[in-house]
Amino acid sequence: QVQLVESGGGLVQAGGSLRLSCAASGRTLTSYTMGWFRQAPGKEREFVGRVIWSIGRTFVADSVKGRFTIFRESATNTVYLQMNSLKPEDTAVYYCAASRLSQSVDRNDYVYWGQGTQVTVSS
Repeated sequence: QVQLVESGGGLVQAGGSLRLSCAASGRTLTSYTMGWFRQAPGKEREFVGRVIWSIGRTFVADSVKGRFTIFRESATNTVYLQMNSLKPEDTAVYYCAASRLSQSVDRNDYVYWGQGTQVTVSS
């Protein structure tokens, strides 16, 4: 079992920045890919980005490329989502998740999920 706890969400003005954290416990993450997803009201949960824990390789969705960055800190078993130049359309609940598949963008491939953290971007 992997337990995931997100933090760092909040209210920010358009153009601002937030850094989300996801603290993992329960197992070593070297066999996992850590992903970030988001879900806006009335919409499906969508992929934001991922990091292959063992090698640190990252990938982000086109919708956030150039604005969002993912990185991990092995010493603390924490994965981060740095969000810059935020837009109102980034408003959503953000989730971190863990998958044993290294290159998945499909939420169904992620088996462990955090409880989510709300990000609200005002215009």
